[in-house]
Amino acid sequence: MRLVFVLVLMLGVGLAGFAVYMAKDYVGAYERALQAERALTAQMVPTVEVITLKHPMKYGERIRPDDIQKVRWPENAIPEGAFLSEEALFPKGPEELRTVLRAMEKDEAILAVKVTEPGEDAGLTSRLGKGMRAFAIKVDVASGVSGFLRPGDRVDIYWTGTSRDKEVTKLIEAGVELIAIDQIADGDRNEARIARTVTVEVTPQQVAALAQAQSTGNLSLSLVGAEDDTVAEAIEVDQRQLLGIEDEKVVEKEREKVCTIRTRRGNDVVEIPIPCTN
Repeated sequence: MRLVFVLVLMLGVGLAGFAVYMAKDYVGAYERALQAERALTAQMVPTVEVITLKHPMKYGERIRPDDIQKVRWPENAIPEGAFLSEEALFPKGPEELRTVLRAMEKDEAILAVKVTEPGEDAGLTSRLGKGMRAFAIKVDVASGVSGFLRPGDRVDIYWTGTSRDKEVTKLIEAGVELIAIDQIADGDRNEARIARTVTVEVTPQQVAALAQAQSTGNLSLSLVGAEDDTVAEAIEVDQRQLLGIEDEKVVEKEREKVCTIRTRRGNDVVEIPIPCTN
């Protein structure tokens, strides 16, 4: 009987020791996992909620509360002009919606430059910068770059007319932005379109210059590359330069000096030419 008691006691002590060992190993594993989670949390980038789209939207569509969602965005990588709350996107409530100016994809952050002000449509007034004006230029297939212009492109404007009694072509405006082709202001259209007018964004002073140029000659457009940041120099070409004809220079021959002496012969005075000494 005593032997059985001893055996049971030894078995209990062994089980207790095993349980302590297992508990210690479990606590150690938990502490290691907790430390790893803390280290991972310390490395995580702080995020902020940003308003994005639930689905793609095209130019001219109205953005409604059902079209948006909130997505966690890295705090140090938020695009400039992004909206961080629904109140910022719709400050006047659902009655004053914003309109898409540039096509946006699903989950893309809504930026201020890609939408109108609350309540505005996607007309030209929403695309004009402060102090800028819209001016329409008549074009055809040749002067309009064969229909490959679209809103958002930049062009150089050349004037061809008569100046100082000779035909000249001159660069009058460089790097002017197009904001509409005919009555279309959608810059996401890719198909070629033969336009009759293009609308540019210019200052009031440029409006006066372009109006004068269009009424006194012909305007032609030259498309500027999307990544071209060079500044065009003053350019003027006339017909004689185009054909490589140099201007004729009139050389006046200096009159030869004639020296004379006067002598009297009777009642007559006679001038006799002699070599000039000076």
